[in-house]
Amino acid sequence: MKKYNVIVIFNKNLTKTLMCKRTKEPYMGMYNLVGGKIEKENDSLNEAYRELEEETAITKNDITLTYFMNIEYITFNKDIEVYFGILDKEVKLVEEVNALEWVDINDNFFDMNKYAGEGNIRHIIEEIKISLNSN
Repeated sequence: MKKYNVIVIFNKNLTKTLMCKRTKEPYMGMYNLVGGKIEKENDSLNEAYRELEEETAITKNDITLTYFMNIEYITFNKDIEVYFGILDKEVKLVEEVNALEWVDINDNFFDMNKYAGEGNIRHIIEEIKISLNSN
């Protein structure tokens, strides 16, 4: 099974989430969560930190990631690990390939003309918000 990760980054006030604007297909020109392929099978959390740092320059010193859920696509032979973290300070973002942008967490993530993932981004963000509000 191919393994990937996506990382949801919230600002300190939990009012915005970090998105990248894709420069290639699938979903070229659309907003997506940060993430990528897991290269080392048995080191998933470190792979999430690696992807985050490569794509944004946010490091382990800036944020603590929490492993939140998996989304498994049996017919596509794909497993996506979902992580999230809340920044407790301002960080300087450095774009690798895709442009980065802070987006209001109440935006319409079901807008499939703007956001990748067929509504998955909205599902992921809403589940994290529910989890944070129940603590």
